[in-house]
Amino acid sequence: MSTPIVQLEDFKKTYQSGDIQVHAVRGVNLTVQAGEFIAVMGASGSGKSTLMNTVGCLDRPSGGRFMLDGVDVSKLDRDQLADLRNQKIGFVFQGFHLLARTSALENCELPMLYARPSKSASAQKARAMKSLEQVGLGQRFDHTPNQLSGGQQQRVAIARALVNDPKLLLADEPTGNLDSQTSIEIMGIFQQLNDAGMTIMMVTHELDVASYAKRMVVMRDGRIVRDEQVGPRHNAAEELGKLTREQAAVNLAP
Repeated sequence: MSTPIVQLEDFKKTYQSGDIQVHAVRGVNLTVQAGEFIAVMGASGSGKSTLMNTVGCLDRPSGGRFMLDGVDVSKLDRDQLADLRNQKIGFVFQGFHLLARTSALENCELPMLYARPSKSASAQKARAMKSLEQVGLGQRFDHTPNQLSGGQQQRVAIARALVNDPKLLLADEPTGNLDSQTSIEIMGIFQQLNDAGMTIMMVTHELDVASYAKRMVVMRDGRIVRDEQVGPRHNAAEELGKLTREQAAVNLAP
């Protein structure tokens, strides 16, 4: 069997809040294989954000083991951790976090400025253009964020997450700032990326959004209480077609 992209073994995370120890995650075991599309759900305080921060190499476990694509994260220093994060992980957030006065193309080039080995300026531009074309924004490469809709800005954010060819795409409430139709379009992009082989982990509190994934992990009180395949699974193309028909029916109504 191939090396898992993510492997958590008895993972624990404890925070100190004054005299109180907060057990955010309590002995979680989780394996994510290449090509999976996982939705992580749970109420506030369930531990899902702590779990994702650790998988994203933004935090370290208090106990247990975390392997990212075969690398033992606990053995890395801060610089090595930053390099691993840049090479292996792409991030998509609820807020788009684009530089306001910078074009879509230049926003996409940013992660490559920190990549090792570095790419030439022409190689960076070519890779950024390819990423924008992947999300359907190749014709808007020179637009700044204020010239783009919310959905288009999120597409730029996804393209930016793809430029270093990550092994894992982490998405934190990626449709939280979007309307229903645009949310379906964004989930369609994730499904297309996943169909092409991209491994995706997504945090969401919406069951409807989680239904676009292939597997659902539900957390409560720092533990995984459900881990199962999604079924029936939403298909973005079908959902968009359904929404279009419903809108047409409303427009034709007397």
